[in-house]
Amino acid sequence: MPLPPATRLGPYEILSAIGTGGMGEVYRARDTRLNRTVAIKVLPEHLSDNSQVRERFEREAKAIASLSHPHICLLYDVGQQDGIDYLVIEYLEGETLAHRLRKGPLPLEQVLQYSLEISDALDTAHRHGVIHRDLKPGNIMLTKSGSKLLDFGLAKVKMARAPAGTTALPTQTTPLTGEGTILGTLQYMAPEQLEGKEADPRTDIFAFGAVLYESATGRKAFEAKSQANLIAAILEHNPPPLSTVLRTTTPVLDRVLGKCLAKNPDDRWQTATDLRDELKWITEQGEQAATERVTGRRRYAGWLVAGILFCGLLAWTSVQLDRKRPPARAVRFSVFPVEKTSLVSTYTAGPTPQVAISPDGYQLAFVASYPGSSRLIWVRALDSAVAEPLRGTEGARFPFWSPDSHFIGFFAGESSRRLTPPEGPLSQLQMHQMGAAGHGLPTVP
Repeated sequence: MPLPPATRLGPYEILSAIGTGGMGEVYRARDTRLNRTVAIKVLPEHLSDNSQVRERFEREAKAIASLSHPHICLLYDVGQQDGIDYLVIEYLEGETLAHRLRKGPLPLEQVLQYSLEISDALDTAHRHGVIHRDLKPGNIMLTKSGSKLLDFGLAKVKMARAPAGTTALPTQTTPLTGEGTILGTLQYMAPEQLEGKEADPRTDIFAFGAVLYESATGRKAFEAKSQANLIAAILEHNPPPLSTVLRTTTPVLDRVLGKCLAKNPDDRWQTATDLRDELKWITEQGEQAATERVTGRRRYAGWLVAGILFCGLLAWTSVQLDRKRPPARAVRFSVFPVEKTSLVSTYTAGPTPQVAISPDGYQLAFVASYPGSSRLIWVRALDSAVAEPLRGTEGARFPFWSPDSHFIGFFAGESSRRLTPPEGPLSQLQMHQMGAAGHGLPTVP
């Protein structure tokens, strides 16, 4: 029977009821000595005569008292009066995660923050040999200072079988809650719990994964219309990956959840330490990624503007060049060797003269030679009938022009050469000298 307001339990005065469940009734109370508000958890009357339950109640209270962590609800006192066993714990103002999730999923930043805090709290509990065994949104309080892990009513230091008559819900009534030796709330229970096997820290990690999934999506990781189907879903199926439900998540978080919710405990995160460190890394990477996204957007905008300006400049240049480019003209001409010379041909594809037209379409280069003399490159303008030999091109073959039509390249011997100023057409005097030297090089008309 619930305790009415003003009831005294030692120095504590009951103010109002907070919640009730199979493993305890919770009240808001006042510590008359320190004049502070506390929460009192009372062992239900129908279990108070069970010596095993009372022993467990006290033993677990002592174990929880050893846990000092900013995200674990503090245990202040333990007592007994008129056959009533009670625990005095920290009174928290805020709302449970279960109540908050009625409004919808949490933002990803809060999901990561609360998950990091609770995983750190679990790490502390596990290091002290305490396994929660009933981790769920209803046992996580959201306060101004962060999240708090509540209700270690089903926690065990050593996994002994629970006394008959205990139910699965310590502080509030929820659908699909089993009774008997299976302890916990079905939606968050690991497969080994459902199979009646001994729980260990990895059991809490499975429940943590289910809570994380629900916090991020607003949906329970495992749902069904009956207990049998729900148990089958937990044992045989996996929830849809977060990345298929949310646009704001990352594949890294999918990996974390996948390892939390693995059916085989050996495939899960083996310690809450590893889980916490992974979540810490994701949180840090998320902040860095956010910074990089902002920087990346700015960089992208800068390159976009630069690209637009470049394209505009390119278009303007193209228009200007089109305006300056002379109109195309058809040119017809004939190439005849200079008197007493013969054109030098290549026979790779028949007797083809070695001729090259400049890219600007104004000049012609060809290879010709006098009988008994070295071949030279001759150049003539296409609008002229006069061709002039170029000095420095003795033995030249396969002439070609530079793209700007300013230079002539050619092959001589085993190397290639380029004719550059001051080399140029032979002067009339040089041509006469070459002819006088016996090269038979006449004056070009």
